Amino acid sequence: MELRGAVVMQERFWKAIVANDAAYDGTFYYAVTTTGIFCRPSCKSRVPKRENVRIFGNRQAAFSENYRPCKRCRPDGVRLPDEEWVSLMTAHIDEHYAEPLTLTILADHFYASVYHLQRTFKRLQGITPLTYLQQVRIEAAKRLLLETNAPVNAIGVQVGIPNAAHFATMFQKKTGFSPTEFRQIKSF
Repeated sequence: MELRGAVVMQERFWKAIVANDAAYDGTFYYAVTTTGIFCRPSCKSRVPKRENVRIFGNRQAAFSENYRPCKRCRPDGVRLPDEEWVSLMTAHIDEHYAEPLTLTILADHFYASVYHLQRTFKRLQGITPLTYLQQVRIEAAKRLLLETNAPVNAIGVQVGIPNAAHFATMFQKKTGFSPTEFRQIKSF
């Protein structure tokens, strides 16, 4: 049975959404009225409230009602080129370096497995995402050490490395100086 347009929510559709059942992919799509996004039944996004869900028999019906495709499950079938995808990742890291970022968090945010994310990023950037994150954090720490009088441990927290000993060790490993030495030598 082929579904067309918007259809009535049936219990089997709701169960498929809750279970992320890939067997229903292509059978129907669901849209969330509060986000304006539509997904495949197998989408790993958080389960929406049932009253906010609309069911569509095809992608075109969801598009025609101005729903946008989910970036996680890609119900439109469009996948970004690897270069653009990694560029979005580096921009995200550049902007959110002070937040707790792990490979799992990045993989969830960029809708990929940890393995695929790490392998693709390293192939295009020559380093892993976490090595890139460390570089961004150390560069930010250098700027803060030279431009502020903030204590070293406060700078570590500001750049996303709240453990002062770990921050000092990583900084020395990457620059050859302790944070205090760097501040003293570079400020002259």
